[in-house]
Amino acid sequence: MSKSELKAAWLKNYSTAPEQLEKMGEIKGLISAFNANVDAVIKVSGKDVEKLVENNKLDTNLIISEEEKAIRKNEDAIRGILHCFKGGIAEEWLIEDVEVFYWLNKNVGYDKLQMGGQGGIVANAMAVCGVQNVYVHCASAPEEQSQLFLDLPNLLTTDENGELKQAFNVDRKDDNALIHWIIEFNKGDTLTIGGETYTCPKANRFIATYDPLNFKLHIDDNFNKRMAKDDVNPEYIILSGYQMLHETLADGSKGADRIELSKKMIAEWRKSCPNNLLHLEVASTQDKVVRKHLIDSLVQDVDSLGFNERELIDILEVIGEEELAHECDQNTNASNLFKGMLKVYDYTKCPRMQLHMFGLYVTLQQKGFKVTPLQNRNGMQLAATVAAAKAGTGAINSKDVLMWAKDHKVSDVGLNELEGLSNTVNSIFGENDLLSSGIYSNEEIEVIAVPTILIEKPVTLVGMGDTISSVSLVGAV
Repeated sequence: MSKSELKAAWLKNYSTAPEQLEKMGEIKGLISAFNANVDAVIKVSGKDVEKLVENNKLDTNLIISEEEKAIRKNEDAIRGILHCFKGGIAEEWLIEDVEVFYWLNKNVGYDKLQMGGQGGIVANAMAVCGVQNVYVHCASAPEEQSQLFLDLPNLLTTDENGELKQAFNVDRKDDNALIHWIIEFNKGDTLTIGGETYTCPKANRFIATYDPLNFKLHIDDNFNKRMAKDDVNPEYIILSGYQMLHETLADGSKGADRIELSKKMIAEWRKSCPNNLLHLEVASTQDKVVRKHLIDSLVQDVDSLGFNERELIDILEVIGEEELAHECDQNTNASNLFKGMLKVYDYTKCPRMQLHMFGLYVTLQQKGFKVTPLQNRNGMQLAATVAAAKAGTGAINSKDVLMWAKDHKVSDVGLNELEGLSNTVNSIFGENDLLSSGIYSNEEIEVIAVPTILIEKPVTLVGMGDTISSVSLVGAV
């Protein structure tokens, strides 16, 4: 088939998106936990960063150095920006010194405040897509945080008395707002530091986070108790927020112990709806000990994993696949990443996992998984449509925006990646029709791949992966 014929075929495949969106209204309950925070978003240019360095007399040698991905001094924040800028990649580094937090607040500021944290972003997305009851965990819920939730009656959290209330109206006055900086930059921009000029290959962002509650995976006791009651009935539980844990926390406790505590709580939540689906959004987990414990312990209990290309590489690094991780890092394409997915699938035995990469989404799952390949494809196409609406309009705050991109054609980038994936599947498993149907299955596994709609000049990319993973899964009804 020619490229134009393939685009026509995929446009027909995508025609199910509006129907899938309506089906999401049949879902009675969903829990989104654990992290919700305030995102302070700012778009910066290379020139802005250069002025920041110059005006504050920062040490450029520290900025261009290759140190641990953590923020302990002002130069580390710029080092993180440079790292993501020159690679066109997205990463989140943790601010470990409150003085850097104050410095960023004074010198960088923000253009706007918006909902942050995978848990909060997923909750907003699920609520606007029509899930009947979305229960969102908040480590902190002062008015500044709560009013970043959509003003929707189906989006709920617990107040200071443990009662379920519309999240938008909750004001736990004794709580402090938790703020993360989302520093965005544009493709093609240049940045000169230390005498060398870097050109950004792809629009992306760097996240600098100071968040003492979510750093230790603080779980609100009122929310935990309420979710364990029989009337909640969560058909889906979507987990995130573990990426901020360290091997040893500031109070001397262990990150692994926080993971184990959360597992016990989640097991109680699942009792009221034993056939539910538990999904873990991996996120950028910098601490390798925590990352390994997540893969070896928490993943035993989950039905589904979600990650982007960088997060998949991070997983490969801690399961003994360093060589393949390096190959994926050097040649980040669907072919190599799929080989990585096979290794993670074999290692974890997790029955479903989904990669969201630039231009293509790929799901690998156990044969006969409760969500069929066609359902998966429909959910992934809905997710691509919703994600394109978010990128193109800047927000998905009302249902009428969600289908903004429904008649857009899939990207050349996505079709090229899909062709590479199809060739790799052919070499490993045999002939397939992935290029036009997006579905391949054999006696043991099912592969579903969807080329996506790309927006040339996105208004925002914040929370895109979380939106994609959650809508792909829950929209596959």
